[in-house]
Amino acid sequence: MCSPVPERSAAQLLSAALLLLWLSGCSSMDVLMPQNINALNGTTVKIPCTFTSCYKMDVGKFLMNWTYQETLNDTEDMFMTFIKKKGMVPQRSYQFGDRVMFVGNLDKNDLSITLSEVQIEDEGLYNCYVRNPPDRIQGHGTIRLHVVSELPPPRDSTIAVAIGASVGGALALLILSMVVVKCLRRHRKQELISEEKMEEEGKLDAEGVAEEGTKQP
Repeated sequence: MCSPVPERSAAQLLSAALLLLWLSGCSSMDVLMPQNINALNGTTVKIPCTFTSCYKMDVGKFLMNWTYQETLNDTEDMFMTFIKKKGMVPQRSYQFGDRVMFVGNLDKNDLSITLSEVQIEDEGLYNCYVRNPPDRIQGHGTIRLHVVSELPPPRDSTIAVAIGASVGGALALLILSMVVVKCLRRHRKQELISEEKMEEEGKLDAEGVAEEGTKQP
């Protein structure tokens, strides 16, 4: 004969089961980055990376790496990593030297960096890897940097202003013409009504005179 399970043990088992169920629903994370970013040659560009997690960051377990690769087929070069008790630390990189700086905020899950004195050779893929235990899945985001040698020339607004003024003037003349035509039509309609009224009054006067003539002996 099986002995009944104590109520306290059953409650503990239920609590443990609910805890495991909740943890299983929070086993992944998301890394948020735009797909592309443009930078002007010779300037400083910010490369953003943020992440969302079900758990608060534990600096004793948190892991993070920034890597660069020219194309998807090239090997990745790690140029920044997170080190316990030191935070975000740039790594020796022939590609970037000391041009990379961490500008994010770990308390806000912001892992963004800046790259100064951008060069054409800096074009490529920038990978942001994040692991935040007890999240079991490593987060990964990639952004492609495009470097341009010059900004596009400003548009000449003189022609646009001239065209706009011409169109505006023509539209004003059209509206004025419509108003004048409408006023003329209204004035003509009033004249016709007045003429019809005068004719009607004339007919009534003539009929009255005729009636008086027939009444005289």
